[in-house]
Amino acid sequence: MLDGAEGEAVRRALAYQLEVGRFFGAEEFVEITNAHMMGDIEVLGDTGLAFLKEMRDLGARARIPITTNARCIDFAWAERLGQDATECGKEREVIATLADMNILTTDTCINYQTLYQPHLNERVAWGDTGTCIYANSVFGARTNFESGPAAMASAITGRTPAYGFQLDRLRIGSFIVDISGAALVDLADWGALGKIVGEGHQSYYAVPVFTGFRRPPLADELKQLGCALASYGSMGMFHMVGVTPQARTVEEAFGGAVSSAVERMVIDDAGIAAVYRRFSLGGGDAKLVVFSGPQLSLFEMKTLSELFAGRKVARGTSCFVTTSNGVISAARKLGYMQPLEDAGVAVLEGVCFYILQNLSPMREKNGWQNMVSNSAKIVNIIGAHRFNTILRRTAECVEIACTGQLA
Repeated sequence: MLDGAEGEAVRRALAYQLEVGRFFGAEEFVEITNAHMMGDIEVLGDTGLAFLKEMRDLGARARIPITTNARCIDFAWAERLGQDATECGKEREVIATLADMNILTTDTCINYQTLYQPHLNERVAWGDTGTCIYANSVFGARTNFESGPAAMASAITGRTPAYGFQLDRLRIGSFIVDISGAALVDLADWGALGKIVGEGHQSYYAVPVFTGFRRPPLADELKQLGCALASYGSMGMFHMVGVTPQARTVEEAFGGAVSSAVERMVIDDAGIAAVYRRFSLGGGDAKLVVFSGPQLSLFEMKTLSELFAGRKVARGTSCFVTTSNGVISAARKLGYMQPLEDAGVAVLEGVCFYILQNLSPMREKNGWQNMVSNSAKIVNIIGAHRFNTILRRTAECVEIACTGQLA
């Protein structure tokens, strides 16, 4: 490959991967079976789009299945949201260029719920922090947080440098988190848990080991936990004893005996409640409620359809839901979309709210000051757009959307 026998695109991809591997101290490559990449015009810009076109023109083609993360434009909503027509055209170019390289433009950040579930010890190359931590933790697969170019290069060469969470020694637990005193009754509670743990241990290689849960968590709860750990702590993996595949026991999570000196955190209901209290109510307006970051599963769509049934979003308030094409299609077939649309909820396909093209001008035009959400991840990462963010439980978010009043 490096000698150019398989073409210039493959040579460039492998040369790039060699540099990444050297930077992280990798000693070898490992073959992978699946990749997932980020790449939208809001992040890529003109330079990134030109790079994609150049690789395509050089003959780049994925040799293993690779899917794409959420994009920044839902074309059905672009005009209503005031998004730039020129940028919309470029986003279409991104999609077409990726498709030319045998990349599945699925536009979802929940590929692990809707598209592909790797098995224990399967090696993949996934981008997006939420997909990385879910693959490592819940499936016991092996991936690092791959940048867009790195994930694409992995799909082109069929391998990735073996560093980080590809290695056994970096997958063992770092500290214990006892959650026996926390009821964790809502998705937002699991995000709040991730916020507490992540803020206190901001390291990619910090691996928390959760013990003491009252019931096995659902996939969406683990999704919110993982996304929050990655967002607030830059973490790439966690264990939950008796739930995740590499933590049948505490000892297994730590790769053997657990030292008496290991750090132990205790998180209870009071700690979770304190997270909600720390979010300022800002100027008091309730003009924006968002269910996004990550995209919603079909189960979440069903829950929202029941909570919004027979209700209306308050005048002057906007409410957004983002999910994938597959989830929207199933939700419409099963009758979950109609109550949301009747209530005035904007359901966007293939995007995540925080990366929407033109979001800051959108905020200014609509007078959005506060943003209310049940996602701990999005209230953390959307700060660059100067929202005052407020984390609330799911039913509370619906109530705020329908009354236009903060609580």
